[in-house]
Amino acid sequence: MAIEVRVAGKGAITSERPLSGRDVLRRVAPGDADHVMAWRVNRYLRPLGWVVDEDAEVEFVDTSSFEGIEVYRRTLSWVLALACRRALGVDVFVRHSISHSYYCELAEGEITEEKVARVRDAVQALIDQDIPIVPEVLPLDKVRRIFNRQGNHDKARLFRWAAQDPVNLYRCGKRYGFFYAPLAPSTGFVGTFDLLYYPPGMVLRFPTVAYPTGLPPFHASSHLVDVFREYGQWLDVLNVSTMASLHEQVAQGRAQDLILISEAFHSQRLARLAEEIGRHRDIKVLCLAGPSASGKTTTARRLEVQLQVCGLQPVTLSLDNYFLSREQTPRDEEGNYDFEALEALDLERINSDLSRLVAGEEVQLPRFDFVTGSRKPGRTVRLGERNVLIVEGIHGLNDRVTASVPPDRKYRLFVAPLTGVSLDRHNRTSTTDNRLLRRLVRDHNTRGYSPERTLLQWPSVVRGSHRHIFPHQEHADAMFNTALIYELSVLKGYAEPLLRTVSEESPVFGDAQRLLAMFRYVPVVPADKVPIVSIIREFIGGGCFEV
Repeated sequence: MAIEVRVAGKGAITSERPLSGRDVLRRVAPGDADHVMAWRVNRYLRPLGWVVDEDAEVEFVDTSSFEGIEVYRRTLSWVLALACRRALGVDVFVRHSISHSYYCELAEGEITEEKVARVRDAVQALIDQDIPIVPEVLPLDKVRRIFNRQGNHDKARLFRWAAQDPVNLYRCGKRYGFFYAPLAPSTGFVGTFDLLYYPPGMVLRFPTVAYPTGLPPFHASSHLVDVFREYGQWLDVLNVSTMASLHEQVAQGRAQDLILISEAFHSQRLARLAEEIGRHRDIKVLCLAGPSASGKTTTARRLEVQLQVCGLQPVTLSLDNYFLSREQTPRDEEGNYDFEALEALDLERINSDLSRLVAGEEVQLPRFDFVTGSRKPGRTVRLGERNVLIVEGIHGLNDRVTASVPPDRKYRLFVAPLTGVSLDRHNRTSTTDNRLLRRLVRDHNTRGYSPERTLLQWPSVVRGSHRHIFPHQEHADAMFNTALIYELSVLKGYAEPLLRTVSEESPVFGDAQRLLAMFRYVPVVPADKVPIVSIIREFIGGGCFEV
């Protein structure tokens, strides 16, 4: 009996036998084979080796999409792990995202330039050999034995808690790996890469949506090294290295301790920032910026408290109140209002108000009415000797926003969740996903948005962040990492049921399924013990700060 496969944008083909993604690709778009990473089969993201044996609607996923790039990154991460084993005989820990790249460390021993060169050569050799990456479904007990035998004890421990049986694994040669979302079909699919020595670790570079066939520029802020070092110290204090460790802590009844210590770390860091600002009496403007769902509002409010402890009197100015009227707002490539563009702000009015405030004049600030899409008169402010103006917004670090303020009179703080608890050494939990889950929960709670609406908007939000916000983090005087070690465990209770409401017919069904797959490996921590001052309260509600 013939099967019909309908390919999005390519028409339909028929076959008397089952077809894999690569079979279909060869028939409908052989010229695209170098850039296609996976395919959606009836809305589910599948590896290209997945076989359809009945009528299906399919769509190919390439490196011009966020999903395609994620498949590329996962595959390259595993190739790096295989190369470290081959070249050095040790495992690698994929730690954090840094300048559109991954910062990695060896599980054992120090990294040197010579070791990085050996690993880079081993990665290239694996790519040149184009070794198949084969999906296999194995029983849970066998999976744990395999990973313990391979020395991947963190993966074996993770499956002790995940209770998933059977398990989808990938095999490359004689070695097995686990990833909660699809990989490319062979090592030859990730030929564009670089590996840099970046003490005390190394940086794995790969394509991005903006650079789908090449490598983006690498510009790492020196402040990020301090953030990573500090976060590593936090993990050591909490005895949490991967999600398996977090499971164990929760099972031992230490969830409350994790919450309190994590929040204490935030308070300690904010106190140090306030003390540093207080030492510089010439500073009148604190520029605070970060991408969507980074926790800017709560950070600003908590900094207000800490600055008062240091004898200062902070006043907060939100850049959201300087939006242009709706009819003047620029639009993006799809014709939608682009509220993340710098041009959506009234820069002339902002700089005029800032200049007058720093000069000690009384200024009536605007208040933007999001219902009518227009500005109205707001409160009147005058800065005294002990006042510090906190300018908060996604563009707060852009020099055009504060061009009227002399450099020695402002302090620039970049705010974002910059780290996370990895599922295991090879499976990062993306900080972009972390922000997406925060926003998904907040949008539903405070704006009544459906999860589908938030998921549909998210690619545009991410593109805007990379275009307008992240490039300016290099100019920050300091960074505040708003990530909380326990936050995915709290967000799970809110986000998981919301994600399950996304229908199979939705174009973002695959995104919802990927996030649900990740949540399978995250323990649940009830939200009732989260302090009312916590940054996570900005998203789940119940906090003491108005958002």
